[in-house]
Amino acid sequence: NMAGQCNRSQIAPNNEKVIIHISNMRSVKRIPDVIEIFHRIAQKEDAILLMLGDGPERERAEQQVRDLGIAEKVRFLGKTTEVRRLLCMSDLFLLTSQNESFGLVALEAMAAKVPVISSNVGGIPEVNVHGVTGYLASPGAVEEMAAYSLSLLQDDAKLAQFKQQAFDHAKKFSIEKIVPMYEEAYEKALAAVW
Repeated sequence: NMAGQCNRSQIAPNNEKVIIHISNMRSVKRIPDVIEIFHRIAQKEDAILLMLGDGPERERAEQQVRDLGIAEKVRFLGKTTEVRRLLCMSDLFLLTSQNESFGLVALEAMAAKVPVISSNVGGIPEVNVHGVTGYLASPGAVEEMAAYSLSLLQDDAKLAQFKQQAFDHAKKFSIEKIVPMYEEAYEKALAAVW
């Protein structure tokens, strides 16, 4: 059963809020922004950050976390097969990309009842509805993204509402909607090659 898999106490033994980021940790993902936003959240709220995935920016991110003195609150979990289980434990998904052809990772988070705080670029706004399933801000707007994050994390009723709304909205994205998003992304990628 889902409840058994979703034992948050493994990750958040003191009932901390759980923030999650998943990416290939390339510079386009603006990983320093994820850390910076979390740092601001952690000053106001007991929270833990899960960093899933691996890539060129990981080492620098681990250094940034040490420099900010928040290493004990951040878990770098690398390429894990536990994505679903970890999303299930999470309260908020951070997606700070400079560009993102389609918001598939946001959709996956929302399908797991995780609201998304994201940049308003590429295909993300098609998936993440501002003020409903999460919040959007310009890339690099860490102050704004942190404020949006706290507005949900500090209001349990609002967070619960956004979790349900994220789930409800994600359900509307059938394969018929996702395939064209993929195709458009591939076409853009191919156009860039030629």
